[in-house]
Amino acid sequence: MEIQSFTITKRDGKKERFSLDKIMNAIIKAFDSVNESVDLGAMSKIISHLNIQEGIKVEDIQNEVEESLMSEGYYKVARSFMLYRQQHAEDRETLSKLKFLTDYCEASNAATGSKYDANANVEHKNIATLIGELPKAGFIRLNRRLLTDRIKKMYDKELSDRYLDLLTHHFIYKNDETSLANYCASITMYPWLLGGTNSIGGNSSAPTNLKSFCGGFINMVFMVSSMLSGACATPEFLMYMNYFVEKEYGKDYYKHADEVIDLSLKKRTLDKVITDSFEQIVYSLNQPTGARNYQAVFWNISYYDKYYFKSLFDNFYFPDGSRPDWNGVNWLQKRFMKWFNQERTKTVLTFPVETMAMLTENGDCKDKEWADFASQMYSEGHSFFTYLSDKPDSLSSCCRLRNEIQDNGFSYTLGAGGVSTGSKSVLTINLNRTIQYAVNHKMDYKKVLSEVVDLCHKVQLAYNENLKELKKHGMLPLFDAGYINIKRQYLTIGVNGLVEAAEFLGMKINDNPDYLHFVQSVLGIVETYNKKYRSKDVMFNCEMIPAENVGVKHAKWDREDGYFVPRDCYNSYFYVVEDNSLSVIDKFKLHGAPFIEHLTGGSALHLNLEEHLSKAQYRQLFKVAAKEGCNYFTYNIPNTVCNDCGHIDKRYLHECPVCHSKNVDYLTRVIGYLKRVSNFSQARQQEAYRRYYASTDHVGSVKKELHEVKSEEAEQC
Repeated sequence: MEIQSFTITKRDGKKERFSLDKIMNAIIKAFDSVNESVDLGAMSKIISHLNIQEGIKVEDIQNEVEESLMSEGYYKVARSFMLYRQQHAEDRETLSKLKFLTDYCEASNAATGSKYDANANVEHKNIATLIGELPKAGFIRLNRRLLTDRIKKMYDKELSDRYLDLLTHHFIYKNDETSLANYCASITMYPWLLGGTNSIGGNSSAPTNLKSFCGGFINMVFMVSSMLSGACATPEFLMYMNYFVEKEYGKDYYKHADEVIDLSLKKRTLDKVITDSFEQIVYSLNQPTGARNYQAVFWNISYYDKYYFKSLFDNFYFPDGSRPDWNGVNWLQKRFMKWFNQERTKTVLTFPVETMAMLTENGDCKDKEWADFASQMYSEGHSFFTYLSDKPDSLSSCCRLRNEIQDNGFSYTLGAGGVSTGSKSVLTINLNRTIQYAVNHKMDYKKVLSEVVDLCHKVQLAYNENLKELKKHGMLPLFDAGYINIKRQYLTIGVNGLVEAAEFLGMKINDNPDYLHFVQSVLGIVETYNKKYRSKDVMFNCEMIPAENVGVKHAKWDREDGYFVPRDCYNSYFYVVEDNSLSVIDKFKLHGAPFIEHLTGGSALHLNLEEHLSKAQYRQLFKVAAKEGCNYFTYNIPNTVCNDCGHIDKRYLHECPVCHSKNVDYLTRVIGYLKRVSNFSQARQQEAYRRYYASTDHVGSVKKELHEVKSEEAEQC
C-alpha cells in the first residue's frame, strides 16, 4: 500500500484524515491480547495487504485488517481482533441506546424525541412509547438486509449497492422502514361478517346484532391495524352498521328515530341508541394501543353520495341475500357526520379520518343534495376530506392515498371485494436532491431521475417478493383471510421536494406554463415506469406523500450536504404553504387536473383559512374544484383548545371564550390528521407556525372572488 493523504468515512458519516498509526496500534493490541509479539517486518507485511482508498469506511478498513492477518497466518490474532470489534460494536450500540434514552426522556414530546419517525399521533411520552422506540434501529438494519439480499438474488450486487448508496445519501427514502408490516390497506369487512376474527387469530364470532357489531368491529380494527404500518380504512363501515340497525329496528328505522325504544330506566330513543353505538366505537378506537407504540389506530372511513354508493355497492349482497338500502345508509352517514362534528367540541378526537366521495358531472357535483349537505358541514366547522371523481373507479384511503379500483364487482366467495385495496410499500424519491445533483454535475436531470425511478421499481418488486414469501409461510393472515387482496394493493413510488426542485431551477410556484411543464415532465417519468413494470400481478402508483416526518428530514439532510434548501420542511403540495399571494382559487388550480394528471396515487390540497366560510361559499368551491379537476381537498381552520378549562372552540381564537385564559393550544392537521400543535415534533411545530392561514381580509377577498366566479357562471348560462 502506498501511503497517501487519504480521508476516511467514520461510522457517523463524517470524514477524517487517514491515520496509519491508529491501524498499527490496533494490530499491536491484537497481538498483545494473545501474548504474541510483532516485529517491524511482520507489521510491514500485514500493512502491505491493505488497500486504502479515498473515502473508505472504517468498517471496511477493519475488514481489510482481518483478511490481512488471516493471509499471513496469524489466525489467533485475527480471531482476537474480530472479538475486539464485536465487543466494541456492542458497547457502541449500548451507549447509543443509553444516549437515546436520555434524550428521549428530556424531549418536549414523543414526536420530538423520536429519532426515526416522528409522529404527532403519539400523544403522550411514557415508558410504553420509549419501549416502542428502542428496537427501531434494529428493525431498520433487518429490513435493509432482507431487502438487499432479495435484490442480489433477483438482480445483482451492483443494484443492491446502488440502492444502499441512494438510501444512505438521501436520494431516496424507504417509508416505515422501522416496521416489518406492509404499509396501509382499505379492507373489506366481509370475511369478518362471515366468521368474526377467527381467521386472523382472534376468538370473536361473527356479529349478529348491533351490540355485537360494535364490540366486534372495535376488536377487528385493533387486530387488523396491528398487522399494518399505516392506516386501516373501513369504507364499508356505515353500510354494515346500517345493516344491523335495520335487522333490529326495520328498514324504515330512520323515520321513527325519535321514538323511545329502551325499556330500561334510561328510556333511550332509537337515535340515542345509535349515537351511543357511535360513541362506543369512536372513543374506543381513539385510545392509545401498545401494538402501535401507544398511538391510536389510524382509522379511516368513507361517506358516499347516492351515485358513488350505487356504483360501488349495487351488486353487493349480505350473507342473508339482502342488499344495501340507500335510504338507511344515507340517513346514517349524515347522522354520524353531525354527531362526530359535535363530539369534537367535547374532546380531541383524531380518528376516524373521514373522506366524502362524490361524483362530478358538467362542472358540479352530481348529487346536489349531498353537495349541499357537505357544504353545510364545512360551514359548521367540520373537518373532513372531499374526494371528487368523474367516475367511481377509485377510492381514497389514508389522508390522500388514491387507489384505482380495477374491478368494481364483488366476489365474496373468497372474501375479496372491490374496496379491498391500498399500498404494500412506499419508496420516496427526494426530487430536490436528485435534480440538484444532476444539474450541479452537468448531467441531464431527467436522465438521472429516470435511472433513480427505474431502480425504485426494481427495489419495490424485490420487496413484493419478500412479502409473498411471508405470505407463503402464513405470516400475513389478512391476505389469507381475504381482508386484503395482495394483487389489488399497490407498490407506491412517493415524491417529495417537487416544489423545492422547481424553486432551485428558478421557477415561480404558481399556475404558469413553465411550472406546469416541469411538474408534468417529472411526474410523467414516474408514470412511464409505473406502466412499464405493471403486470397482472403487480400494480404501481405515484403519490405526493404527506411527509410528516421525512419532509423535515429531507430539508435537514440536504442543507447539511450543501444543497439549495429554501425552507426547513419540504412541501407536500403543489404550492408553497407559507405563500400569502395565492388565492383559494389559485390553489384549486394548482391541484387541478393538469397538475395531478400523473399522480395516480394521489395528492391533497389543504386550504388554510382563519375563519369559516358560509354554506353557499363552500358550495361554490365544490363547483370550482369540479371545474378545475381538483379531486382531493380539505379546509383547515385551527380549532382553539383551552389548556385551563378544556373548552374546544371551532374558531381560531387567542383566548378562551369561556374562562378567558390565554393559555390555549390549537387543533389542526399536521398533514392528514387532526392533532394538537403541541403534539407535533419541534420541527413540525415551526412549520405549522409558518403556514399561511388566509386572514379576515384575505377571506373577504375570497368571498368577493367567489361572488365574481358565480356571476360569470350566471352570465354564461
